Amino acid sequence: MRAARLIKMVLLLQSRPSMTAAELARELEVSERTVTRDAQALSEAGVPVYADRGRAGGYRLIGGYRTRLTGLARSEAEALFLSGVPGALREMGLEDAASAARLKVSAALLPSLRDASRTAAQRFHLDAPNWFTEPKAPGLLPAVADAVWDDRRVTARYRKGDGEVERELEPYGLVLKAGVWYLCARVAGPGGGAYRVYRIDRFTAVDVSADRFPRDEEFDLPGFWEEQAEQFARSILRAEVVVRLSVDGVRRLPYVVDPASAREALAAAGSPDGDGWLTVTLPVESEKVAHSQLTGLGPEAEVLAPESLRRRFADDAARLARLYDGLNGT
Repeated sequence: MRAARLIKMVLLLQSRPSMTAAELARELEVSERTVTRDAQALSEAGVPVYADRGRAGGYRLIGGYRTRLTGLARSEAEALFLSGVPGALREMGLEDAASAARLKVSAALLPSLRDASRTAAQRFHLDAPNWFTEPKAPGLLPAVADAVWDDRRVTARYRKGDGEVERELEPYGLVLKAGVWYLCARVAGPGGGAYRVYRIDRFTAVDVSADRFPRDEEFDLPGFWEEQAEQFARSILRAEVVVRLSVDGVRRLPYVVDPASAREALAAAGSPDGDGWLTVTLPVESEKVAHSQLTGLGPEAEVLAPESLRRRFADDAARLARLYDGLNGT
């Protein structure tokens, strides 16, 4: 642990003209007293760390010293490509590797380019979860992530329905979707089984094997996920409703239901009627879900079928009329 910290301290000083004890302590997550001891240890080891005294003082390297400890380890190189998603790195346990990789790259850059990481961080930040949610990283995510990076088989137990099942899996990739972590894996077996998707927060136990599996190098994680996501979105749309929409209702429809389904339904619709309203047949998950979604369109949508859903909206309209009775006359 101390050796890694000393290397990090050297890289920090190599990437900047000088740093105060407080700045180093903050970066290294130690006390200023520890920074002083570490600087002394580096000096005794032959690294020319010089301490400037006084209020504006700090630590710096002298004599144009350059460390050769800038070669990236595999984990650091892999983490570097994910450095734009700090939350995901932290949840997978790769934050330290990414930090070390950024320092090594910074140390290898020309002085005029060493603020690139800071300026990029000031201009771009990815916040993946949805609004009004408090995502919590699954406790087993770091173990699963280690298995994914190292191509190691896992034996996983996960909740399915009211019980639990156990599978031996070959973990191929991780996907973070709207704050939820998913594992794309192949069921282990002779000749290789099917690729499937598992929610990691449903795992109750994960045992990582010492054995590696032969990865199919042609497996395309983004392509596989896109295909699975599209199939899932279509699989849950098991019902249909017929809706008459105003011009504003047509514009707002993709914002209250599945956007792809809305676009397809609008493209397949005929021409507007004499009042300018358009009738569409819309695939939905269920009547209950459709009621919740189409309520967002208010008076810009009229449900024509099924009759049971039309009655729901008629009941809603009657209740609203009672609630606001008398306002039109004031």
